[in-house]
Amino acid sequence: MSITDGLHDHVNEVWDRDIPAPLVEYVSIPNVSPAYEDRWEELGHMERAVTLVHDWCAARRIAGMTIDVQRLSGRTPLIVIEVPAFGGGPADRTVILYGHLDKQPEMTGWRDGLGPWTPVIEGNRLYGRGGADDGYAAFASLTAIEAVQANGSSHARCVVLIEASEESGSVDLPAHLEALDNRLDGTDLVLCLDSGCLDYERLWVTTSLRGLVGGLLTVEILSEGVHSGAASGVVPSSFRIVRELLDRVEDASTGWILLPEFHVEIPADRIKQATDTAAVTEPYSSTMPFVAGAVPVTSDPADQLLAHTWRPALSVVGADGFPPTNRAGNVLRPLTALRLSIRIPPTCDHERAATALERVLTENPPYGARVTFDADHVAPAWNAPTFAPWLEASLEGASQSVFGRSALAYGEGGTIPFMGMLGDRFPEAQFVITGVLGPGSNAHGPNEFLDLPTARRVTEVLSYVLIDHAQR
Repeated sequence: MSITDGLHDHVNEVWDRDIPAPLVEYVSIPNVSPAYEDRWEELGHMERAVTLVHDWCAARRIAGMTIDVQRLSGRTPLIVIEVPAFGGGPADRTVILYGHLDKQPEMTGWRDGLGPWTPVIEGNRLYGRGGADDGYAAFASLTAIEAVQANGSSHARCVVLIEASEESGSVDLPAHLEALDNRLDGTDLVLCLDSGCLDYERLWVTTSLRGLVGGLLTVEILSEGVHSGAASGVVPSSFRIVRELLDRVEDASTGWILLPEFHVEIPADRIKQATDTAAVTEPYSSTMPFVAGAVPVTSDPADQLLAHTWRPALSVVGADGFPPTNRAGNVLRPLTALRLSIRIPPTCDHERAATALERVLTENPPYGARVTFDADHVAPAWNAPTFAPWLEASLEGASQSVFGRSALAYGEGGTIPFMGMLGDRFPEAQFVITGVLGPGSNAHGPNEFLDLPTARRVTEVLSYVLIDHAQR
């Protein structure tokens, strides 16, 4: 049996026999990330998810593997798995395999028969919150290592890290990395399974990630609500004041962010990458669930990819101070609070951007209103180093062997704070960021699904890269 056949057979056997049941159970656990559930420790859902993943990993037949759950007071746990070099692989070089198991909140709009904590397999898709983002990562990482060993091939020392605060901006991860001390020494390759793909037909590699400046904007104009007939025209609406403040940040007609601290010069190679990718794929907007007649901000396919990654964009993702529409009396509300989320491009200084945003929102408040902005969710963006020749060849060969097509690269619009942390710590390391979040998978939204065939193929790709890394 060839190495190719052996890897393929082992990966598919594990995905057929050992992964579906625990992954379905994982999806059913409402382990919402701490930013959205401050009672996470008391409720115990995160502990259930950690135990499930830990126990599955601990039962794998992987030579020399050790596994523990690192616990720090007041912080979410971190699963740490160490596997020594195998088959003559280099013991002085380390591969980090990364994923997370915390989840986004439920979100509304799930179709009949589906729900965030109601796992359903339809055809090749597992529906439910967190399967694709990012519950499958631990299962895939261990299966890839196991496949290499079962084939009698080589891999370097591996460290698998599965965190539980990624959806909260990886707020607990710096402390965990410090506590790990020298256990990550020698890292020269990072494999991350928390990204996406523009189709399910080939390997997609993420070359950049946007960062995030998020926070709570609160505008108070009254100490209590007042009859709108008595107050309107004399007391300014808190919502109108919010609109005026947002106009300082964003051009409402185009979505262009007006603060220069949020913009960067787009590298020429990333512009070329977007142009090349757009030439062989459907427009990125075609993956969005627009209502009938709606159109994207820009119709140019290459420009959509650049806007998706290399330009900042504001979203209002939550609001307080509003009664439900069916309980909304004719009252001038005392305050309006909005949760803002601004995605920032790679190479943007996230701390400088956050400072500029707070300043422009709070200085000289209209009508003397009480305005505060708490930038409580700030994460760096990331731009990948150029692939080493061995890695570029490995990814192309793996994509051809597993998918039957060449690999493609693109910039992702989401944020994975760990990549920036590792990039700073290991500036010479190579990064492979990939994942299964393709068209329609709708991470963070309703009807999220994991495309099971793609998860199998990505697992197999990891095993190829581990072998090539050990042999380079």
